[in-house]
Amino acid sequence: MTEAGFCRGPRPWHPTPLLQASFALHAGTLGMLGIQPGLWPWGLGSLAVNHLALTLLGLWPRSQSLGPNWLRLPPAVANGHIAITIDDGPDPEVTPPVLDLLDRFQAHATFFCIGDLAQRHPELCRRILERGHAVENHGQHHYHHFAVFGPKRTAQEITSAQDNLAAITGQRPCFFRPTAGLRNPFLEPILARHGLHLASWTRRGFDTRTRDASKVVCRLTRHLGSGDILLMHDGNAARTYNDQPLILAALPSVLEAAATLGLTSITLRSAL
Repeated sequence: MTEAGFCRGPRPWHPTPLLQASFALHAGTLGMLGIQPGLWPWGLGSLAVNHLALTLLGLWPRSQSLGPNWLRLPPAVANGHIAITIDDGPDPEVTPPVLDLLDRFQAHATFFCIGDLAQRHPELCRRILERGHAVENHGQHHYHHFAVFGPKRTAQEITSAQDNLAAITGQRPCFFRPTAGLRNPFLEPILARHGLHLASWTRRGFDTRTRDASKVVCRLTRHLGSGDILLMHDGNAARTYNDQPLILAALPSVLEAAATLGLTSITLRSAL
């Protein structure tokens, strides 16, 4: 299937009900203060509460209050399928054996790659595609404070990674995942302009924080079912007690559990 079959360019941006209410609150507060300037403490307080709510929702990766967010595969393709997504690469030590494991189980995965790392290891990105997987946008860098960027810097991070990954692989990414899934209200209009879809997850293994592979496997496979989107890491992976990258210790058991349940891992873009 060609790239055009997956990514169809810019899409309309439709503010969510929460954002529409926020716009109305700001306009109403300005109008009220124009008529009754003495009510500024009330106006300022209401805006502060609104901004706090928007901030907290941006810190909840699975929230859909700021815009569309893939938490599961669409119902039309979910039956019998899951999506394994792998963040923070490409990593020259970890990514190649991950690809071998996926080949062994005939599974396809979605790699959310950092633009800067992709430029350092372009052959790994191309190898990911050659092996039947997908390369998607994880930002040009991996800034942990991405969620506090203004619209200009947010756009720069996304656009730079989008252009660099497209130049390396010959395909423009269709999905974006911010660092740790954290974001702000500026993100969705920028994604819409690029035709990108925000993707979070159904369950995550926390494989950057623990050295116990069995805990990661349990988190990812407990109640595993059709349509689930799983999150793992080939970059920034924690190490087991035997100094093995966590994903290499956990992924075989995850793939075995999926196979036992009759579930096949597909890429996110194949679900579009």
